[in-house]
Amino acid sequence: MRRSEFSELADHVFGPALARAYTHDLVLEEIGGLSAAEALEHGVAVRAVWTALCEAMDVPESARWEIPAQQRRR
Repeated sequence: MRRSEFSELADHVFGPALARAYTHDLVLEEIGGLSAAEALEHGVAVRAVWTALCEAMDVPESARWEIPAQQRRR
């Protein structure tokens, strides 16, 4: 998973404004008490950060990994 995919999925799942807020402000214990942005800056695997964010926000597995074709950025 690339960081661009992380951003695109976060925007899709949470909406752009909340995605930015959650990524920068939410402390994720699962990845050492860092925010998603901090974890990515420290080199934590993008997939691990995405999974931790989804777990913290109770995003169902079925909603985590796919953006419908008509909603994808071009």
